[in-house]
Amino acid sequence: MAMSLAFHIVFAVVGIGMPLLMVIAEGMWLRTREAVWLDLAKRWSKGTAIMFAVGAVSGTVLSFELGLLWPEFMAFAGPIIGMPFSLEGFAFFLEAIFLGIYLYGWDRVPERMHWFAGVMVMISGTLSGIFVVCANAWMNTPTGFTLEDGKLVHVDVWAAMFNPASFSTALHMTLASFVAIGFAVAGIHAWRLRTDPESEFHRRAFGVALAVGAVFSLLQPLSGHISAQHVAEHQPVKLAAMKAHWETERGAAYRIGGWPDVNAEKTTHAIEIPKLLSLLSFNDPNAEVRGLKAFPKDERPNVPVVHFAFQLMVACGVAMAGAGLLGLLLWWRRKRVPVSRPFLNLIVACAPMGIIAIQAGWVVTEVGRQPWIIHNIMRTADAVTPMPGLIIPFLAMSALYLILGVVAVVLVRRHVFAAP
Repeated sequence: MAMSLAFHIVFAVVGIGMPLLMVIAEGMWLRTREAVWLDLAKRWSKGTAIMFAVGAVSGTVLSFELGLLWPEFMAFAGPIIGMPFSLEGFAFFLEAIFLGIYLYGWDRVPERMHWFAGVMVMISGTLSGIFVVCANAWMNTPTGFTLEDGKLVHVDVWAAMFNPASFSTALHMTLASFVAIGFAVAGIHAWRLRTDPESEFHRRAFGVALAVGAVFSLLQPLSGHISAQHVAEHQPVKLAAMKAHWETERGAAYRIGGWPDVNAEKTTHAIEIPKLLSLLSFNDPNAEVRGLKAFPKDERPNVPVVHFAFQLMVACGVAMAGAGLLGLLLWWRRKRVPVSRPFLNLIVACAPMGIIAIQAGWVVTEVGRQPWIIHNIMRTADAVTPMPGLIIPFLAMSALYLILGVVAVVLVRRHVFAAP
């Protein structure tokens, strides 16, 4: 399931971020009538279609895995979180319809209506991601139901969907998608500009993608702060694992790096900033932060995995925000897109960081909730299928994803990022 999610999330992120780029490109064509913008919009739309098709396949596999691998979870949670999954299906089909209009509507529908179809692809793709994230957020803060004698009563599907974690999780993931795609696309066009610096196509594409990635990378830390404060309130053990914080104390220090020693229950070789963890978590430098020792050992997640994944996510986010801020400053000073070779090399280096940060962030979210699949309600061990011999379907799915990945890369390289 982890392998399937790690593969599928890349295509889900593309479905959120790429439509924004193609809508901007077509909007610039409608405004300026410069042919390079039209060509860019058409090529980016082809890339969106390719990734949409592959994502549809991997997403279908996930829907089967939910039932096959997690029967006890689906039996309990299905009646509660069925609503966001249903709405995700509706948004998916809406996205498919408008993507079809966008791909085959050139010269067949009015220009502004065609652009509007692209906007609807962006909106429906974003909503599709938000609905799935709301279902996952419920697993962290389960609400919208009452248990009587171990049975569900008084289910409120809307309260479940709009649970306390929904806003912060959906905001963080949506912004992360725009950051990841902005830098990934900018990195690819930056690479091409290194060998073809006079290409107007790659220059325009680089400028749009860099602007999107830079702006959202500067907004992302704010959403991260909102998410961290939510975790501090509702999942303190996850916060303690993220920060490798062992002792309950006031004025808790924020640790950068460090090695969590689970046996000794301490973190060594970390850079500590006094009182910063308390300040960031509760807006009070003297607030009490609960440490891992305050929780039973069988209710703690894998601290090294959660801590290192969190550190990796933050490091990638800081690097992209720094590169984005530098790019905007250079753009403002020079009054044109910065395309110096050192800066292009920097953006190429940042290209994979958004996807890496997203993968690391989901490790924090899912591993940080362990041993619970539904926080404080159902343990993961009680929800998973007892069926043995899963190595064969695992290898089969891995082979399928490998083939799909290679096909996607070949098609995108051939139809999208080659200069006209």
